[in-house]
Amino acid sequence: MSPGAGRILVLDLETELPAAGLEALQQQLGAAGLAGRLVEAGWCRLLRVPLPAGSPEPAPSAWRLAGVRRAFVQEDGSLLAARSWREADSVIAARGHRLGGGAWQLIAGPCSVEDRVQMREVAHAAAEAGAGWLRGGAFKPRSSPYHFQGLGAPALELLREAADERGLAVITELLDLRDLPLLAACSDVLQVGSRNSQNLPLLKELGRCGRPVLLKRGFGCTLEETVLAAEYVLCHGNPQVAICERGIRSFEPAMRFTFDLGALPWLKQHVHLPVVADPSHATGDARLVPAVARGALAAGADGIMVEIHPRPDRSISDPDQALSLEAFGRLAAELRALAAALGRSGGEGSA
Repeated sequence: MSPGAGRILVLDLETELPAAGLEALQQQLGAAGLAGRLVEAGWCRLLRVPLPAGSPEPAPSAWRLAGVRRAFVQEDGSLLAARSWREADSVIAARGHRLGGGAWQLIAGPCSVEDRVQMREVAHAAAEAGAGWLRGGAFKPRSSPYHFQGLGAPALELLREAADERGLAVITELLDLRDLPLLAACSDVLQVGSRNSQNLPLLKELGRCGRPVLLKRGFGCTLEETVLAAEYVLCHGNPQVAICERGIRSFEPAMRFTFDLGALPWLKQHVHLPVVADPSHATGDARLVPAVARGALAAGADGIMVEIHPRPDRSISDPDQALSLEAFGRLAAELRALAAALGRSGGEGSA
């Protein structure tokens, strides 16, 4: 990422390295004309050492010192999300349902939680189709202040109740830091929407929240900006982060957004985090969702997130992009068949 922006020597430290050992390492760096910045994320501890432009690349073996588990050089940019930090795919587990690590996950639910009957119908259909995660909006970010803003806290109770009846994990969007304790108590996975994808105070707090995070790409963000947003959550203490491609704003008006299919293999190549695709928000058209969902799975997505509703024409929000429960069942069957042809496991909500 960012070729030519600079190189970083990374010293992955033993988490129990005492202060005296850390001071000794800093002194050794100083003697070599280098200065390291300590990063303590709770789940890891490291020194990040910028290398002078034009300097020869140091042999990592030269820095295998007491207290250093490993050393490597990488381009400036992301660190904890990068494949150079972790080569194997990361896995997020919520209520026993896995995302990443070769398994794919189906995530489904309505744009907005409306009532108990709706959520019970949706949860039943999601579970029968093999989904493991139930999505639903409680606090809704709407472009117009006059559109439905969500039921708020009561929606969280309905989501949790419906999910528990069917053994599903709950994922819902966090809009306001003041609501974080409430959502963390009811939701298994916290979603960051496109509008909040670069809300840095929120990302920092999500690093301390103890819940998995699904970070949606901002509709005006580059892939590098998206990965660095995930880096904020990672370096503030939370290793459980997934990235969601949900379409970017372009000059093309035929669809709500332009779904960046190439982003999926690019992310899989550059980061170890699970990658999710949201064809519902990308296209804004239920007729296009199945084709984009199939393409996303074939391109390597670890998760497919779609909006579904028992009666889409009566949906309070985003009716045009919601699949009926019957259409969702057909799509789920198609995705399972495609996954089997691709040699992909999962899709049944299994742990």
